[in-house]
Amino acid sequence: MPITTCVFDAYGTLFDVAAAARQAASEPEFAALKDSWPQVAEHWRQKQLGYSWLRAVTGAHTDFWEVTQNALDWALEKTSHDGNPALRARLLALYWELQAFPEVPAMLRTLKDAGLNTAILSNGSPQMLDGAVKSAGIGDVLDALLSVESVGVFKPDAKVYDLVGQHFGCAKADVLFVSSNGWDAAAATGYGFETAWVNRSAEPVDRLPWTPVHTLKELTEIPQLAGA
Repeated sequence: MPITTCVFDAYGTLFDVAAAARQAASEPEFAALKDSWPQVAEHWRQKQLGYSWLRAVTGAHTDFWEVTQNALDWALEKTSHDGNPALRARLLALYWELQAFPEVPAMLRTLKDAGLNTAILSNGSPQMLDGAVKSAGIGDVLDALLSVESVGVFKPDAKVYDLVGQHFGCAKADVLFVSSNGWDAAAATGYGFETAWVNRSAEPVDRLPWTPVHTLKELTEIPQLAGA
């Protein structure tokens, strides 16, 4: 069946999750972050994901903003920046203004011009997603912002992927799901979506029961994969 609906993970896929730490490190008042911002960004992201998985398997759900704050607090302590509340506040503020990767606006526009449905499917809360989309200026090329908050569990629970069919009334085979997280793309493959893993860092394939159908370096090939 032809692809009718292209669905994207948000953080790390459309939006650069390292942008907050990188931006803060460039500001004079946070010069202490100059050399360690990559480590802060990496620890922040890995703990953010890890906490979401643990909350999913234990049933201890909370919104992604709390998870994001918890993960940052761990990362700042790990890198000896936990004594700077102004830095913490700045990093959290910047997370609402993450930059989209350069190819994102034109890629989404191509999909929309071809008549395809486009959406975000994310762990992010509705407010977080709305802020990021508005900051990146891509709201006019997205038909829906689908958040796990409507089902109360984080990815890769199948109830999250169910949201796509519920919203668009499409079959699983109609969907191209795109994520920068190999585990997310793999789980979506197991769910029944056509999948594309955006492997920007040339990471090894996760050892899971499923693998992404396609592996890309960035997003410019998505319209071609979707038949746009």
